[in-house]
Formats: sequence, structure tokens, C-alpha cells
Amino acid sequence: MDDKTKKIADLTRSLLVEIGEDPNREGLLKTPLRSSKAWQFFSEGYRLDINKVINNAIFNEDCKDMVVVRDIEFFSMCEHHMIPFFGRAHVGYLPKGKVIGLSKIPRIIDMFSRRLQVQERLTKQVANALKKALNPTGVAVVMEGQHMCMQMRGVAKQNSFASTSSMLGQFRKSSETRSEFLSIIGK
Repeated sequence: MDDKTKKIADLTRSLLVEIGEDPNREGLLKTPLRSSKAWQFFSEGYRLDINKVINNAIFNEDCKDMVVVRDIEFFSMCEHHMIPFFGRAHVGYLPKGKVIGLSKIPRIIDMFSRRLQVQERLTKQVANALKKALNPTGVAVVMEGQHMCMQMRGVAKQNSFASTSSMLGQFRKSSETRSEFLSIIGK
């Protein structure tokens, strides 16, 4: 077990004691290690580099029509409560001589969502990363999430969704372009 895994496992063991549990009972014996591995996965976005995520999958292409990838599943951890939120992302862009491999869009979302987050920042980070990588005419990102911090505690509203958007370039300037994107994603 490496040092980081051990430290997180020790913290989890302490948490179990503090909430009144016995970390030595059968069902919890391996929980600290499992939790440590889970948290390393949940936070892997801190250790990823956008250039390695994209991995040179940007191609010269004489394409100017809208590219949309919709219904991309994501999950993240709310930075205020360290409780999950999850949902679907919809991403569109207007190429200006370059396109990105379609699988890289979900990978970019994963990179930013596997950090402690708020949905508003996550949406903007995805849009800005695509803008920086492609220099397109415009980028649009809409994210719809269910937040366990709102559903399990506090106001306890189980059927609530949060929607956030980031519209850059032509998507911000042109209501027609924005409407076309929203129509494609079914909003």
C-alpha cells in the first residue's frame, strides 16, 4: 500500500470511529482501503493534463457546421459537502478549420468532473478547454445534474435538477445558433 492510499485509509478509519462505528467489525474491515481507492478515482482529475487527455486528437478539417455530442454521463463530488452530483452534459462547437476526436469530449468532461466541483464551474471549464484546444467559432455546454447534497439533506428535494450552461462565441452572440443547439439537445 503506497503512502497516499494509507493516509486516506487512516483518515477513513478515523471517520468511522468519529461517527460511532467500529472499523474492526466484519463489514467495515476493508472499508478504509476501498474508500481510499474510491477517493483516488474520484479525484483523478487533479492529476490529469489536458494535453494528454486530448492526445493529439485534433484534426484539420474544412468543417464549419455544428458538431454536437449529447447525453454524456458525468459524475462529480460537490465541494461543499463532498457528496456526489451526477447527470448529463451536452456539448456543441462550431469548427474553424479543426475538429476534435469525439471521444475526447467525454474525456475532457471526466477530467474536470473528477475533482471537487460546483456544476457552474465544471460547465465553464469544459467550454473553456474546448475553446482553447480548437479556437472554434463558438462553444456551447449545457449540464443537467442531480445533487445528492440537495436530495439527501437540507431541503431534501429528490426530483430536483440543476441546469447550467456556458455559451461562448457565436453561441452567445447569435440566438439562432443557440436555438439550433438547444433544439438538437432537446431543450
